[in-house]
Amino acid sequence: MSGKETNDDRHPARKGRGVDPVDRKILGLLAENADRSFAELGSLLHLSPPAVHERVKRMKRDGTIKRTVAIIDGEKVGRDLLAFVHLETSNWETSRRVLGMASLDAVEEIHTVAGDTAMILKVRMTSPGALEEFLGELHQMEGFKRVKTFVVLGTYAERGPYP
Repeated sequence: MSGKETNDDRHPARKGRGVDPVDRKILGLLAENADRSFAELGSLLHLSPPAVHERVKRMKRDGTIKRTVAIIDGEKVGRDLLAFVHLETSNWETSRRVLGMASLDAVEEIHTVAGDTAMILKVRMTSPGALEEFLGELHQMEGFKRVKTFVVLGTYAERGPYP
């Protein structure tokens, strides 16, 4: 065999490398539909199912694929109200308490950010009253300079990073 690299992921030269063009194609196909089988992916990419399986297993092990999840329609499960809450905190301890809110069902995402706001929460609520109650709890916590809430009227694009 020549010194050329092959599609065999057990090849030592491939260990520890980044995401190659084939990996990106796999990621794109999985981002479209994570239910695809290794056989279907292999057929689309002209690879054997075991080769695709090894690549996916490696990307999971390396953290490129963090997890496989079902994306649930909030309206169909009674969480019709989506909002982004911008928090300007006055100290790190307040930010730490907000990070602890990640366990709440209504909190989908928490981001620390640069700019006019320190943190952004993506929350999905059952009603305006539930949002009001949530915001009331935030306002009772000490250490906030400002809380701004943006209620989503419609969502036209929502996805993760493009591979």
